[in-house]
Amino acid sequence: MKLILKITILLLAPYLSSGQKYAYYDFPTQKQYDSIQQVLPSIKNDTVKMAAYRSLAFYLAESKRDSSFYFLNQDLILARKFGLKLWQADALDNSAYMLWRLGDFPGALNRFLEGIKIAKDPASEKSSWNLSGFTADKNPRTARLIVLSELHFDLGTLYDVAGYTAKSLPEFAEAENIARENHDTSALGQVYTLMGRYYLLHNNNDSALLVLQKGVECAEQSGFKLFEGDCLNYIGKTYINKKDYDAAKRMILRSEQVNIQQNSDAGLTHDYLSLADLFIRQNQLDSSLYYALRALPLSKKTNDLSDAASVYTELSAIFKLRGNIDSAYRYQTMAIVAQDSLNNNEKVKQFENIGFAEQLRLQQLEEEKITTQNRVRTYTMLAGLAVILLIALILYRNNRQKQKANKILEATLNNLKSTQTQLIQSEKMASLGELTAGIAHEIQNPLNFVNNFSEVNKELVDELQSELKSGHTEEAIAISNDIKVNEEKINHHGKRADAIVKGMLQHSRVSTGQKEFANINAIADECLKLSYHAFRAKNKSFEANLETHFDGSIDKIPLVQQEIVRVLVNLFNNAFYAVNEKSKLQVKGYEPTVSVVTRIIDDKIEISIKDNGNGIPQKTIDKIFQPFFTTKPTGQGTGLGLSLSYDIVKAHGGEIKVNTKENEGSEFVVELPLKY
Repeated sequence: MKLILKITILLLAPYLSSGQKYAYYDFPTQKQYDSIQQVLPSIKNDTVKMAAYRSLAFYLAESKRDSSFYFLNQDLILARKFGLKLWQADALDNSAYMLWRLGDFPGALNRFLEGIKIAKDPASEKSSWNLSGFTADKNPRTARLIVLSELHFDLGTLYDVAGYTAKSLPEFAEAENIARENHDTSALGQVYTLMGRYYLLHNNNDSALLVLQKGVECAEQSGFKLFEGDCLNYIGKTYINKKDYDAAKRMILRSEQVNIQQNSDAGLTHDYLSLADLFIRQNQLDSSLYYALRALPLSKKTNDLSDAASVYTELSAIFKLRGNIDSAYRYQTMAIVAQDSLNNNEKVKQFENIGFAEQLRLQQLEEEKITTQNRVRTYTMLAGLAVILLIALILYRNNRQKQKANKILEATLNNLKSTQTQLIQSEKMASLGELTAGIAHEIQNPLNFVNNFSEVNKELVDELQSELKSGHTEEAIAISNDIKVNEEKINHHGKRADAIVKGMLQHSRVSTGQKEFANINAIADECLKLSYHAFRAKNKSFEANLETHFDGSIDKIPLVQQEIVRVLVNLFNNAFYAVNEKSKLQVKGYEPTVSVVTRIIDDKIEISIKDNGNGIPQKTIDKIFQPFFTTKPTGQGTGLGLSLSYDIVKAHGGEIKVNTKENEGSEFVVELPLKY
């Protein structure tokens, strides 16, 4: 057993002794990784085993993130067992990074906050063991600051990815300040890389280039190049935005070479996606497809949902440009599934609840301080004029703390607004799913016609040949006329199916927010049918009368078509839900009916959607457009449909109104301007 322990320590020594210029990211070689794996089951010393887990996790960090997280979690368990605070903070940071890369944002946030709390405390330096894995000089303070800097810029990246951009820059700034205080050029290179990414994502190209060039300089100066590939890739993307395609290609190919040297599958995925995008912009679709397909297996290998969604989206765009609609739709569907898995409602709610709970905790602490101070002030006033100066000082301090409380409340409000934005996006994706279900049902009808008429023509051709052989020319001509009529019907229904597919692609396209002239009658009619078929797909026995009265004098009007489609689908879905609920009551003589009417009134278009359901109770009529309010049972509605519709119509310069009578039905009226 002693021999095995000696062999284990010798195997770990090259990694733990920090042979490279930046000890924190001194990854083991393939040979060391294989050796550690071989002797791991035989290691009895738990602290050595803890270091072994960290080594294995770092080697797998950019290739097998689920396995990397497992080893980091084992590292954390042992660090907690022995009370090694810096090792705990380090394990929390790296395991949190793996969690958010695997799509678990709430779990990542919890670990980052816990790690920062530990690393901020100078007392954590006292429980140090084998710090050579963190810093070459083995100084506890240097090691603590390195871990704390890593935690801050990793947390800043998580906030940015999750949509909390207002919180990300302060975290990056804190990481930069700590790295400067620690004279840590390697960490500065990482911070500049992430800050450059932030500016790039927010279309601030000049700031992005300035910061990213600093990141490359730090990487070259320190010799620590783990993040240099990402930095060069972001520079390439920035040049793409600036339409300097030659410079962009040079930078991305340079990034590819660095990522190959660093054995970074994730970095290579990003490089190939960037090259695919670059060649699309240059209309070189074959080259674009080549690099997108190279990125696909790498994204699967790293098990990164975000990268997978990006690859599927890129492939869908390429196949669409090449005219391969089937492949475009298939990859688009795969992208939607990946995005749904990454940003489902439950994760968003959990993530927001953590931040909100933290804000409530801080607010409660401030309120407790204010209560205590008020009590002290009351007792002091009873003591007399001798303590007037003390009272004045307390009041001044109280005012300062109220200002701090106001800032906390303002931050809480910003968090709530950010949550609403994410939930609205989820509602939009739900609308897309319902549209797709309706389209699938709608497209079946023309396909049935095409199949049936094809079968009839096959039989008619047999009859035609028979008549021609018998010399019955007139009968042959009559049969050929029937074939011609059937072919025209096949052509008609084929074009109808083609129109439905094109409509589906139009609806699934991400909205640019730009208004375009569109036929509101056609949109309303299509949304009614798609919503009806989607509802029937989920409720097989449901049937309703559909009534339409469209004003033929209405010309095309300016609107953002995808947004108005979401409004109409929401309203039609609510109408079908209402009449279906009333149908369940089995009222004698009741026939579910949903109608849509369009008309011109002055300088506006009015769209009326009416149902004969149970109506809306008067006590809730004033709340229906409020976010998160719903009259549906728990689990059947998010309460965002009407709120989202209200905001969209307002953004178009229009209004949405409701008329309702209990037990008789409801009517929603959407008014849109005729002109810009």
